[in-house]
Amino acid sequence: MGKTLVIVGSSWGDEGKGKFVDYYAQKADIISRVAGGSNAGHTLSIDNVEYKLRLVPSGILCKDKLCVIGNGVVVDPKVLLEEMDSLSERGIDVSKIRLSNRAHVVLPYHQLLDNLSEKSRGDKKIGTTGRGISPCYIDKSDRIGIRVCDFIDKEEFAAKLKIALEQKNIILQKVYNHKPLNYEEILNEYNGYADRLRPYVCDTITLLNEELDAGKKILFEGAQATMLDIDYGTYPYVTASHPVAGGVCVGAGIAPKKIDTVIGVVKAYTTRVGEGPFPTEQLNEIGERLRTEGHEFGTVTGRPRRTGWLDACVVKYAGQISGIDYLGVTKMDIFDTFDEIKMCVAYKLDGKIINEIPASLKVFAKVEPVYETFEGWKCDTSKIRKYEDLPANAKKYLERMAEVTGTKIGIISVGPNRDQTIVVDENIF
Repeated sequence: MGKTLVIVGSSWGDEGKGKFVDYYAQKADIISRVAGGSNAGHTLSIDNVEYKLRLVPSGILCKDKLCVIGNGVVVDPKVLLEEMDSLSERGIDVSKIRLSNRAHVVLPYHQLLDNLSEKSRGDKKIGTTGRGISPCYIDKSDRIGIRVCDFIDKEEFAAKLKIALEQKNIILQKVYNHKPLNYEEILNEYNGYADRLRPYVCDTITLLNEELDAGKKILFEGAQATMLDIDYGTYPYVTASHPVAGGVCVGAGIAPKKIDTVIGVVKAYTTRVGEGPFPTEQLNEIGERLRTEGHEFGTVTGRPRRTGWLDACVVKYAGQISGIDYLGVTKMDIFDTFDEIKMCVAYKLDGKIINEIPASLKVFAKVEPVYETFEGWKCDTSKIRKYEDLPANAKKYLERMAEVTGTKIGIISVGPNRDQTIVVDENIF
């Protein structure tokens, strides 16, 4: 039996998962993406060259690695091909990509309905990326979605598209007063995409399990994060899938007992995009400083992220849900010039400490973060490569993070480049 490693986000996403996915991809034989769609983005910096990925697993930047897009992903063929073409133009071999025949396809009406629905909400908007992800998952649940296996079969695609588009055009016209979409135009355009993607399509469930049985090492790459999970996040300001460790079993077809190790990625501070409660948010100079120095702007959308002190309560919650074995801490270097740093170690509600993340957003919006203050280390950590060489105050901050969350520190990032990494435990994968 081989070995598996799952990397998940421990807050509201954008924790820098791509950095550690890239690091551990070098040790893996296969890297698999299991949920979400082109609404997720990973930014990687290798030898000071930046790569931005949306659908293609981050392992594509490592030579001779199989990169699997699992059945739980919703795939926009146009975006996937644009990404593959862009990588090819930069000398990256995309021949090792495999696309699940059970993944669902994002089509033009999904994106249009996503944007029209969001616009209709006015002040109550969710904050979606407008990439059509949620409408595609809705169709999946409503059993009118189009899977890749049907998409690459011209007869099946033509028949299923006709049925789906007739329904969507009624909604476009009657609900949103929008002109209908043209069936022939979509069919012709997307048949062209299907022709190009057909060679990459396979039964990825059989592929992953056979490779694991053969002793291969598989890295499962998370998208989004715990607090954006459709069940466990700040609903309704969430994504439409399960970006927790359990989502790997569903999104890749891997049995729970085959998951060996889970890393929960946590930024040294906390950020989120979109609407909803954010207890440690700093709407002040600190928040602006974190945004500027941390380059906190979305990979896919470019929109500025909301910023605040580290919320260790949320990270502890993520650990409970995903069984996180190690924390992977990113952007420690952003605090190098701070005089003092704060960490939320508990919540108060109506003057009493609570030991949960409230399900009700009305209640969650009322919680008061309990902070502990740490002295800054006031030195450059970007060139440090061993944990013992970190300044004492940085280690105090990390040790308290581990204590509050109940999870040991496994790996630390002190800069965007692949080599700016401190491995605390060499036996993770």
